[in-house]
Amino acid sequence: MIFITGGAGFIGANFVHHWLSATNEPLLVLDALTYAGNLESLSDVQANARYAFAQVDICDRQAVEALLAAHRPRAVLHFAAESHVDRSIHGPGDFIRTNIQGTYELLEAARAYWGTLAHAQRAAFRFLHVSTDEVYGSLGPNDQAFCETTPYSPNSPYAASKAASDHLVRAWHHTYGLPVLTTNCSNNYGPYQFPEKLIPLMIHNALAGKSLPLYGDGQNVRDWLYVEDHCRAIARVLDAGRVGETYNVGGRNEVRNVDVVQLLCNLLDTLSPRADGTRYSTQISFVADRPGHDRRYAIDASKIARELGWVPRETFETGLRRTVQWYLQHGEWVQHVTSGAYRDWLGKQYGRDSGMAEESSA
Repeated sequence: MIFITGGAGFIGANFVHHWLSATNEPLLVLDALTYAGNLESLSDVQANARYAFAQVDICDRQAVEALLAAHRPRAVLHFAAESHVDRSIHGPGDFIRTNIQGTYELLEAARAYWGTLAHAQRAAFRFLHVSTDEVYGSLGPNDQAFCETTPYSPNSPYAASKAASDHLVRAWHHTYGLPVLTTNCSNNYGPYQFPEKLIPLMIHNALAGKSLPLYGDGQNVRDWLYVEDHCRAIARVLDAGRVGETYNVGGRNEVRNVDVVQLLCNLLDTLSPRADGTRYSTQISFVADRPGHDRRYAIDASKIARELGWVPRETFETGLRRTVQWYLQHGEWVQHVTSGAYRDWLGKQYGRDSGMAEESSA
């Protein structure tokens, strides 16, 4: 069995689906079910005998320790995190608590459990920490892509909290010997993503006839990674990654935000044209940039390709089409997650008629 923290979130839920379809091994999802944790994302696997769920906060070390003792997993995969940059600017405390304190509590629970295992089980145990490229800071237009040895230079409360969690994981390996693995991914997109992030928000707003607001000049560049490719990478690192190592995971798709939105509009023009015949791109607007907006991220994923044989399968064009089709086919899921609390937050943050998202990776 494996444990998956944050398994009702975007990347975690996609990993649950991937794991159950690709392996015969059972799993337990641990999730506090905050605003972005959604059990509807796991509704189609809840009858699977290899799936189990526990509503638990990773900051509750005693509860986590009890689950570890009861289920005896061979690995803990740590997805749970607050991950939205804009929210971290206006409310950094939640990010400090979940991403730093929560990772600490989870590491200590895992270390105590690991210490109870027999020798062979101790050698096989893994703690896999899922992190982000935002810990590396921002790149200029001609800078080399982030690699595993790029110095950390986080620029937002979110990125700083994830950087701190990465350092804790590294320290627990070097100080206590806990067998850890870390992945730092580029910007994920795909099914089940909460519509505060760029791509699902733009799809949602476009279909609702609302503005498609882009920060600043829209020239910010991100390396886009289809979430299913990311899940394959994590599974591969768990299977064969070298203990104590970090693996960067990127999609090889550097795209400007303005081009992402234009591509989305073009896809929607084809797949779900507006009743009045006008193009969705007429809804694009530009709004004031957010504080400290990083200009460019890019991942050098040559290490994971070289050592573990992983490369992304989806291009940005094929992954984006799959994503748009999924959201068009799952309107009820979108309707449920865009509830009153979500709309109230968007209204407070960006105005009554619009929502805006930072395209955070994790």
